[in-house]
Amino acid sequence: MQLINSEKLSHAKVEKESFPFFHVDNIFLDHINTEQIINDFPDISDGGSFHLTSIRSGDSINQLIEELESKEFKKILENKFSVNLDETKVVTTLRGYSRKKDGKIHTDSKTKILTVLLYLNKNWSDDKGNLRLLKGNSNLEDYIKEIPCTFGSLVAFKVTDKCWHGFKSYEGKRLSVQLNYIYPDAITSHNLRHKISSGLKAFFKNK
Repeated sequence: MQLINSEKLSHAKVEKESFPFFHVDNIFLDHINTEQIINDFPDISDGGSFHLTSIRSGDSINQLIEELESKEFKKILENKFSVNLDETKVVTTLRGYSRKKDGKIHTDSKTKILTVLLYLNKNWSDDKGNLRLLKGNSNLEDYIKEIPCTFGSLVAFKVTDKCWHGFKSYEGKRLSVQLNYIYPDAITSHNLRHKISSGLKAFFKNK
């Protein structure tokens, strides 16, 4: 049974102030089991991004990622951003915990073409952790749009020199799935970086 509302995603408006992006407040179909998806999310108590090869997740999360990595979803992104993703690779990582040092203003690596962020937090009420898409690189208050971390909230943006984003310092549980469409010649170094990072976290955690 499908989880993602593809029609809703297809009709989302792309905004182009500073850089192209779109936001959907809840990508899921009405019938989905919210509790099951949250329960199937890996128990991540450390900061940083974890590659799928380094963690275990439940069936509904695996299905969700399968749909996010599908040809149908990729086609929606291609149409939205007028890009060809045929030769790209998609890298999916998960985050479960935000540290105080996270959220600093930045743009994404030039190895990336598109970034997709899906938040999975039930009853989210702390706006400190909400992602802000910014007009520049120096002021979190000068934002184009604030993206809530609520369950099902999805934002996708084209990676440019001006895709500034960040959030106010927040420490605590903050569940998200991130997809990056990567240029083919950069995929090896990108995957290696995430695998090394995840491996080191697991090593020190078990010491």
